[in-house]
Amino acid sequence: MKLTLLLSAVAFAVSLQPVHAADKIRIATEGAYAPWNFSGPNGTLEGFEIDLANDLCKRMNRECEIVAQNWDGIIPSLTAGKYDAIMAGMSVTPKREEVIAFSTPYAAAINSFAVLGDSDLANLPMAGKPLSVDSDAAKPVLEEISKLIEGKTVGVQGSTTASSFMEQYFKGADVREYKTTEEHNFDLVSSRLDAVVANATVLAAAMEKEDMAGTKLAGPLFSGKVFGMIGIGLRKEDAALKADFDAAITAARADGTIKTLSEKWFKLDVSPQD
Repeated sequence: MKLTLLLSAVAFAVSLQPVHAADKIRIATEGAYAPWNFSGPNGTLEGFEIDLANDLCKRMNRECEIVAQNWDGIIPSLTAGKYDAIMAGMSVTPKREEVIAFSTPYAAAINSFAVLGDSDLANLPMAGKPLSVDSDAAKPVLEEISKLIEGKTVGVQGSTTASSFMEQYFKGADVREYKTTEEHNFDLVSSRLDAVVANATVLAAAMEKEDMAGTKLAGPLFSGKVFGMIGIGLRKEDAALKADFDAAITAARADGTIKTLSEKWFKLDVSPQD
């Protein structure tokens, strides 16, 4: 696989044409999903996906404009032509693929529970250990957690894989949907929620801030089909743009750029593993 990636990277570099230099791509991101994408102190967009987007655009010899867009309107805005691409920690799911296309993945999605440190959910099983929800080994763990969180109030960001995960595996919980992860984190520390579920890297980054003091990750680091892989959202008709992004992502994986950026922002490698 490594040889294939390297050959693809070389082929991509050779195939670049100057005509791309004048093309401008508008990329939408949420701007409220640190450390993937967020607004810095001066209002400038920062994060893993901002760095990666700039790298990919440079590889494609394209001028790019990265702009913030509310999560709940990000796909409709893409299909309406307001943007050309989405880089916002968006998992590739069958439901989304009915509406838009996706690039080859540039990251894996890993989710977790976050709770207050003194909560009776603070000691959920398999703390910090990876668990694919599709494996046979996951069944007893999911059943145990399901019993523990039955009747508990759990916050998720709406229209996300975290929401689908709770609906599919933990029907006994009272699930509340929020527009942003920041909103459900606030309700967690305010004791209006028993737990939240979100991308583990996002939760870990939030916990470094003073206003999330007293919270902790709980239970396994979940992965699997329900979470999918993370890719760039594109209009289905933009096949040429998808091909360019696919080639750029393949090259960025091959030369270790995605791994380097991942470790910079997350302190771990979330690049796709074949």
